[in-house]
Amino acid sequence: MKAETTTRLYAVDNLRIVLTALVVTHHVAITYGNLPLWYYVEPAKDPSGLLLDLLVMFNQAFFMGFFFLVSGYFTPGSRDRKSGGAFVRDRLLRLGVPLLVFVLLLRPLLNAAGYAEADGMSYAEYYLRTWDPGPMWFVEVLIGFVLVYAAWRSRRQPMEARVVPLRLSWVVAFVLGLAAVTFLWRIPVPTGTYVPVLGLPSPQYLPQYAAMFVLGCVAYRRGWFETLPVRAGRAGLVAAGVVSVVLVPAALTTTGALSSALMTLWESAFAVSMIIGLTVLFRERFGEQGPRGRFLSRHAFTVYIIHPLVLVGLGWGLRWLDAVAIVKFVIMLALALPLCWSLAYLVRSLPGAKKIL
Repeated sequence: MKAETTTRLYAVDNLRIVLTALVVTHHVAITYGNLPLWYYVEPAKDPSGLLLDLLVMFNQAFFMGFFFLVSGYFTPGSRDRKSGGAFVRDRLLRLGVPLLVFVLLLRPLLNAAGYAEADGMSYAEYYLRTWDPGPMWFVEVLIGFVLVYAAWRSRRQPMEARVVPLRLSWVVAFVLGLAAVTFLWRIPVPTGTYVPVLGLPSPQYLPQYAAMFVLGCVAYRRGWFETLPVRAGRAGLVAAGVVSVVLVPAALTTTGALSSALMTLWESAFAVSMIIGLTVLFRERFGEQGPRGRFLSRHAFTVYIIHPLVLVGLGWGLRWLDAVAIVKFVIMLALALPLCWSLAYLVRSLPGAKKIL
């Protein structure tokens, strides 16, 4: 059993590496696509920008939900090992301090170009008017989920840890339920809504994020990561492709409530299918970790925090390059990934940094 647990944890750690790389990829695609939602953008002037927009759409449908599921998976065990107060203090230290560092130290650097164009405005006024936590919105929301979990655990006994095989009917019910809740949620919170105080760039996905966090907590108690059959992994990846071929064109060629219903159904089915498929794939094929994997895993969270600085710097550095959008995307991504992990290594080498990061 100990060996299985170790393999499971390495597989999840390896998944976190890939998801972190997808975050970097996502923001590089936004840099050169047609969605002006980043600190530095060069809107595409050629059709290849549409490919980057599609990459963003498919990424957005599942990868942050997967992050919340992985975070939820590690939450019950952490709470089991600590008292309620110690658990909350540890989470606030490990999540709250990086959030404050980003908001107070990194964000001013990232917004420097915007402030240069803000005529007649003090920096303090500009900072407050444009305030948001950037990609650290994930940490902000995760703190909220963790505090809710801590409050729930303070009033209830933890769920009994026992293996309960995941049934197909449960998966289908979860997908349909998530799609229905998301559809209803998007009536008051449609796609494109921005929450200025919290700085959430994608509040339309909050039902998915909350559901995936809870699902991760349950998966830890029920042993679903370990017991998902291999055939479920293959079926998940196939299902992700099938629902994309069937539902995405239908959603994009209709309008109104029907388009929203089809899109939320696709997002829910695609996210769950990809998560099942990748979970089994990594458990079966990438369940071990050598020195390189350990290095990448240890520095993944720091990469998440500092990657905007790297991407904005590279964006300005590559501004002179006249090339189609997808070529600049490939060049920046090839430079950004090693630079992000190198800078993360330097950051974690600072005194006391490893206690938090």
